[in-house]
Amino acid sequence: MQVPILKTLQKIPGGLMIIPLLLGVTLNTFAPEALNIGGFTTALFRNGALPLIAFFVLCHGAQINIKQAGVPVYKGLVYTISKVFVGTMIGWVVGTIFGPAGFWGLTPLAIVGAMTNSNGGLFVALSGKYGDATDTGAISILSLTDGPFFTMLGLGLAGFADIPFMQLVAVLVPIFVGFILGNLDEDMRKFLKHGTVVLIPFFAFPLGAGLNFRNVLEAGPSGVLLGFMTVFIIGSLGFGLSRIFGKFKAAGAAIGTTAGNAALTPAALVLADPSLLPYEASATVQIATSIIITAIFCPLYVDWLNKRMKAKYGEVDSDHHEAVAAS
Repeated sequence: MQVPILKTLQKIPGGLMIIPLLLGVTLNTFAPEALNIGGFTTALFRNGALPLIAFFVLCHGAQINIKQAGVPVYKGLVYTISKVFVGTMIGWVVGTIFGPAGFWGLTPLAIVGAMTNSNGGLFVALSGKYGDATDTGAISILSLTDGPFFTMLGLGLAGFADIPFMQLVAVLVPIFVGFILGNLDEDMRKFLKHGTVVLIPFFAFPLGAGLNFRNVLEAGPSGVLLGFMTVFIIGSLGFGLSRIFGKFKAAGAAIGTTAGNAALTPAALVLADPSLLPYEASATVQIATSIIITAIFCPLYVDWLNKRMKAKYGEVDSDHHEAVAAS
């Protein structure tokens, strides 16, 4: 009898990340020694997150196409720089006023980790529906926010983490290796693309295995707040920035998401700066909650903006056949 596990996970917002993570939390809460039997079991399901995340980042690097240029790259740069800057500044303000513990349990680590990281798949889907090819092509640059690099950079520049320079280099090396492989060989890019999806549940489970349900209960409400902050602050920012490119487009608000892999950033940050360890568990759960909230509400917000623009100005989105192809 076939059980549609994959299709079920794909129907849940961020399901490939969230469900394995929660399974890891469940096992660690009620049977914490089950994963400490040694061998392959402990190596994969307890300690496997970081090497799998490193390979995941490499696979993403391979998807950055050096041949893409022009308007899509310009849009991607504007969206990426603005999203990272604003997300970092909000984290800096919260940290400056309330300290590293943040407010209501919402730490600068969680804020920067969630607000500077975009759900690329959701952005492509929304920009394809509410924008044109140049909007969708912006993912070639926006995809650089996948992974912990910009969170590391942002927290380091804001003064809330002591990130050694070589740690930043160490994060970039897998991305660069993937970038080289993908641009030297199109077949290698296609081959490594599978890793951007396949690896997610396998590093999500050991991330969850480092948490317990007390963390989830304590961090849940603040994670909901973080998700709405990302949708409405970052999404509204993207919508406003779309005016730079000629006219307001609801597609710009599609940057108001938190990527499914963003839950890995606290672990990566702690590896670089162990002083962040007290905030790792809560930040991981808050970001995981933000993933779900943004996956549900960002499409609703984009659709609402699109209807508002149509009601006010008429048809506001270019037809796909009129779009400028990314080349």
